[in-house]
Amino acid sequence: MAALDFETVFIPLVLAGVIAIIAFDLLDLALAGLIGLSALVVFDALRVQDLQSAMSNGGGSIALLFGGMVVARTLVPTGIFDIVGAVFLRATKGDGRRFLIGLMILVAPLCAFLPNATIVVLLGPVVVSVCHRLEVDFIMPLILTAIISNTAGMLTLVGDPATFVIGTGIGLTFGGYLEKISLGGLAALLAILPLLPLVGRDVWRRRIDLSDEIAIPRLERPALALTALAVLALMIALFLFGDRLPHPMPPPAVAIVAAALALLVLHGHRVETVEQVFRDIDWKTLVFLGCIFVMVEAVTRTGMLQGISRALYDGFGKDLTLVGTAMLLLVGLLSCVLANIPVAVAMTLVLKSYFVIAGLVPEEALASHYGAWPDLALPTFTAMMFGATLGGNATLIGASANIVGAGIAAAHGRPIGFGAFMKIGVPITVVQLLVGHLYALASSRW
Repeated sequence: MAALDFETVFIPLVLAGVIAIIAFDLLDLALAGLIGLSALVVFDALRVQDLQSAMSNGGGSIALLFGGMVVARTLVPTGIFDIVGAVFLRATKGDGRRFLIGLMILVAPLCAFLPNATIVVLLGPVVVSVCHRLEVDFIMPLILTAIISNTAGMLTLVGDPATFVIGTGIGLTFGGYLEKISLGGLAALLAILPLLPLVGRDVWRRRIDLSDEIAIPRLERPALALTALAVLALMIALFLFGDRLPHPMPPPAVAIVAAALALLVLHGHRVETVEQVFRDIDWKTLVFLGCIFVMVEAVTRTGMLQGISRALYDGFGKDLTLVGTAMLLLVGLLSCVLANIPVAVAMTLVLKSYFVIAGLVPEEALASHYGAWPDLALPTFTAMMFGATLGGNATLIGASANIVGAGIAAAHGRPIGFGAFMKIGVPITVVQLLVGHLYALASSRW
């Protein structure tokens, strides 16, 4: 009993300590995660079942991120992003309004299928270059790029690890997500449009003459570009229809297959080696996520999350509208300062436990493979999904794409301050969460 009491206190403290270290930027996030995991090992607070459960519940998200990173990285040596930058600049016609709206059209479709931070890495320099030609400060457009990338994660089941964790937690397929939630993601994305003249006033009003001919660079490796784009198209097609194959392929399996094909394409064209590609993969994020998944499973074993579920039931009973509102606000606030993936993992378990305590689903629903969730549960999980995915738009540390954007700005001599990001992020986040709340309410009546 004493050992159980020790674990009940120690494990949540370790997780809270790791979160605090990351929030205050005291250590690299991967190092913080490894230290936290090591503390559990040293004090014998980690169990084999924690590792097994973490692999079952979190392995899919990590596979999805890894596969998306590899596929996106395959496009880099083709020079296609230089062409995108030139075409984008020409499309603006020197008009700040066209630039900001075009930024949404450029970023959102990519981030619906590929990792947000990876797309910001690839398109960030393009945004800076276009800003230089338009003679505007690139801070606001870079912040907007990160916010659009995060928001576009709501468009598909695989657009953001948080949507994947929550969606698959209640048995949603890629097609089921498109049918029931994607419209809400689109509404959140469109909610940015009327705010652009307010948060980006100087850029919005910018007009310059771009009468000089803007040269479109040549595609450096057409054959590689064609095959790399074919792999990307195949990956998207399998996301859409993989669950209908005789042997269904879930999104993580699709991502791994696509990554293998992408690496095979590079090897066949002898442009870069596998080692070169792997050097550019964001291993820090993948290691951090692995550590966090294990620690969250350890916390679950202590019963702490079930206590939160009990508090939800004691406070709101079976009023799912109030529960959904509370989860949207709570998870949205947590995602402002914490990585949204561990928040999504933990809060999915909390909400599942709430439904069990409320007697709305059997105890078997706590298992990761359970798929018989009633329709009345979907709006509540949808509200939480909005909070987890969009809450991170408010602050500089709310999402990895935000931090990547800040790093690009700093590399170009203009660091993004915490307050500068919030000035743009907070108004957008408030409006988006309101849209998410209204969508969840409306979906409960469909």
